[in-house]
This record gives sequence, C-alpha cells and structure tokens, in this order.
Amino acid sequence: MDRLSINEQRSSLFIRLGGARALSLSHTSGLNNKDASVFALGTNCSGCLGLGDTQSTIEPRRIDILCGKKIVSLSYGTGPHVVIATADGEVFAWGHNGYSQLGNGTTNHGLTPALVSTNLISKRVTEVACGSHHTIALTTEGEVFAWGYNNSGQVGSGSTANQPTPRRVSSCLQNKVVVNIACGQLCSMAVLDNGETYGWGYNCNGQLGLGNNGNQQTPCRIAALQGINIIQVACGYAHTLALTDEGFVYSWGANSYGQLGTGNKSNQAVPTLINMDKERMVEVAACHTSHTSAAKTQSGQVLMWGQCRGQAVAYPHLTHFTSTDDVFACFATPAVTWHLLSVDGDDYLTVAQSLKREFDSPEISDLKFLVDGKCIHVHKALLKIRCEHFRALLNETDEETIEIHQFSYLVYRAFLEYLYTDTINLPPEDAIGLLDLATYYRESRLKRLCQETIKRGITEENAITLLSAAVKYEARDLEEFCFKFCVNHLTAVTQTQAFADMDHDLLKNFISKASRYGAFKN
Repeated sequence: MDRLSINEQRSSLFIRLGGARALSLSHTSGLNNKDASVFALGTNCSGCLGLGDTQSTIEPRRIDILCGKKIVSLSYGTGPHVVIATADGEVFAWGHNGYSQLGNGTTNHGLTPALVSTNLISKRVTEVACGSHHTIALTTEGEVFAWGYNNSGQVGSGSTANQPTPRRVSSCLQNKVVVNIACGQLCSMAVLDNGETYGWGYNCNGQLGLGNNGNQQTPCRIAALQGINIIQVACGYAHTLALTDEGFVYSWGANSYGQLGTGNKSNQAVPTLINMDKERMVEVAACHTSHTSAAKTQSGQVLMWGQCRGQAVAYPHLTHFTSTDDVFACFATPAVTWHLLSVDGDDYLTVAQSLKREFDSPEISDLKFLVDGKCIHVHKALLKIRCEHFRALLNETDEETIEIHQFSYLVYRAFLEYLYTDTINLPPEDAIGLLDLATYYRESRLKRLCQETIKRGITEENAITLLSAAVKYEARDLEEFCFKFCVNHLTAVTQTQAFADMDHDLLKNFISKASRYGAFKN
C-alpha cells in the first residue's frame, strides 16, 4: 500500500484505490475539525485525486476544499469516481462522471470535490457506497438515495435510464428504515432495522439472492432470509455476503473463485449458510472491485476465501491477520481497501502488546535465565503471576541469575515467551521439547498448545517421532491423533528411518494396536 507519514499526535483515515489507478487519500484529524487535513497522491485519472487538475503525484498534496471536514464514510467506483460523507452529513463527489455518478446533473468529470446537493440539501448522510459507475447514500432517517449508471436498474428507479442527480429509492423501501447499504459492480443492497434485506440491479449471477437471474429495477426483499435477522451486508464484484445477529454468515451470487466459501465454484442464486466451525462472526468484508471475501470472528481471528493472489480458495481459510483490511491489502486483486481505514497515529499499546515488547528486554528486567550460555531477560512479578512453578521458586530465592540445564535455550525461551504472549511459535519437532517442559511444570494449557502445534505439523517423515513423544509425555489425545495418522499413511511411514529406529516396546504396541484397528487386512 502507498503510505503517508502523518504527525504522530494525529489519527488518520486512509483508503487505497488500487490497480493502474493507484489513488491514496489520507485524512488527518487533530483535536478539532479545524485541524483536519486531507491529502491525496497517486495516478490522477479523470481528476480522481480532487486536486483541480489531472496531474499524477507521488508526493501527498492537500485537498483544500475538504480540509476542516471530518470524513466518516468514503467509497469509490471503477472510473474512478470518489464519494465521501462528512460528520456534518454533507456529501462530496469528484472524479469520473461519464454516467452522472457524481450526482451533479452533468457528465463532466469533476476535478475537485463538489457538494452533492440535489434532494440532499436538507438531509444528513451517514454512509455512502459506490458500484462501478453508480452511487447510493444512506441518511440518518434511514432513507436511501441513488444516482448514476442504471443499465441494470441498480439505481432502483424502476427504469434503466441513468439518474443524473440523487433520487430517493422508494418502492418497497417506502416508509422503511434502512441501516446498512452496499454496492456490487452493478447492483445495490440494503438492510432494514428489522433485519430484512433488499437487493436491486444486475442479477445474472444471482447476486441479489432472489432465487433467479433476472435483473431488478426496484428493491426486492430476499425471501430466503425470512426470519433471519441480517445486520450487515458486503458486496464483491458479483457476490454478496450477509452477517446475522447470531454471528452466522450467508453468501450468494458468483462463485467462480470460491468467493461464496461453500467449498465449490457453483453460483448460488439464494443465500447459502457458510460453515464457519461454530465460531461467531462479527464482521464480513468484500469489495466491488474484487472476488475476495473475508470475515472476522468474535475472538479476533480473520478468515479469507475467494480469489487470493490469483488462486481460488473455496473454503474460509484462517489467516494470521487481525484485521479484514489486511486481507484486501495483501491478497485481493487489485490490492484495495474495502472501506475507510482508521489508523491510530499515537504510540498507544495494549497491555498485551506492552508485555510482548518487554519480553527478553534487559532494560527493565530484574531476572535472567542462563541457558546454553545465553541469557533470557524476564520480570519476576510477571513470572509469579503466570506460573505456579515460578511463584514457589522465586519466593525462595533472591538470585538475579538462574541457570537452566534440563532444557535447551530454544525450548526454554519459547516457554518464557509464552508466559508473556499466551502463544507459542515453534516447529513441531521443537514443540516436543516444549511439551516435555509443559509436562514437567504442569502447565496444562501450554501442553494443549504444544499438542495442537504438533498436530498441525505432522508429516509422514516425523509421524513416528511425534507418536513416540506423545506416548512419553502421556499426551493421550495427541497419541491417538499421531497413531491414526500413521495408520492412514502406513506404507510411507513404515519406510522412514524413524520407524526403523523405533523403540522395541513402542513398535510392539503399535503393531498390536494397528492390527486391532484393521490396518493389515487385505
């Protein structure tokens, strides 16, 4: 992503519009709106930087007309055209305008941000969303206004004529309160305060979720979601994701890259529940420029599926990310942000982050372990809090250096780091040594983490070694897992050196158990 350096005392809102039209906007906010500034850099197609010209720039340039305004929502089209909503409820638009997607009644490109006023002058807009060449806006009263390209009915006006200025989307939404909006390339979606979901526009891939492939020129309720309370929708290029109030995720529409997360590549014209292994979801994410999908769990884990760096991922895949934004920055094509990013510009760290940073830092530590001739710096108070073994040990000694001979430096350092972070980062073979330590110190949670690490790293080459370790450290669940893996890969496992070197008693027990398991039947 393009990066913009901002004064550390300020926060920034940032969005990247990727591909050949690389546009980055950064909005910095100080103590009040008068301190807020907006900058842009990148390729300036159709004046999309809003700088008053069409000159591209690699250096941040200030968008004067937006300075002093707090941006609360931002979206963009393929042209690109850019639309924002401010904290005061105003809407500004600029960039490509070949289909009147700027809402100013013309088809002239906008080189600077212009207030979108027609039919909105007395309204307060809280959210905006753009398709390829159309725009929709949500007001505080729950009304939806739409304008721009309308070849498939995505403006919701009941016709396919382009809409040059904002027009309220009524029909089935009349007298209803909308709380969330989203746009695919050529379609629009809305969620009501009662959890109902409506869609309109292009539908040849079933992205409206209506059970058919016919375009809709006015909003249609998704009947298949009857009785299901939707709280958020997100649209990809031609697919839709919906999050329920119970944390379930439904998907429908195009699926050529597995973006529906159903395990296949078949389009779905009706909402289909995605199997998320019972983990509750709190956010779904998609972007109308890509075929990528993402979701975040209640515990903070991020999953992704669909088109990921050109590869088709048909099932939700657990990532190491902590934000869905990272999925689109690293794996989407093009690499774009799916919504307005908020980045805290100060140096605030959470308690967990602070502890992690101070691990093995000699600056303020009051104890060090000497293992294999290497030092590991720690804090007595934390060790007492986190581990009963250390609580007893450190209450009996005032030593500032403790030598460890029973375990290797790699294993002992991983153990101490676990006490600071609650995580372990070791290959499965080394996790065996940590499993030994966890057993010795009676750290049951660490023991479980080691077993999970070993399970994830089991191979035909190391399966016998891991099985031996599981037996030695009485890790029954791991032992059963390794045993079944060996039986399921029996031919390959029996040809490894580890099998040839297997302890006689363990080999005898393995053969006996495998026989009872039916491994040697023809």
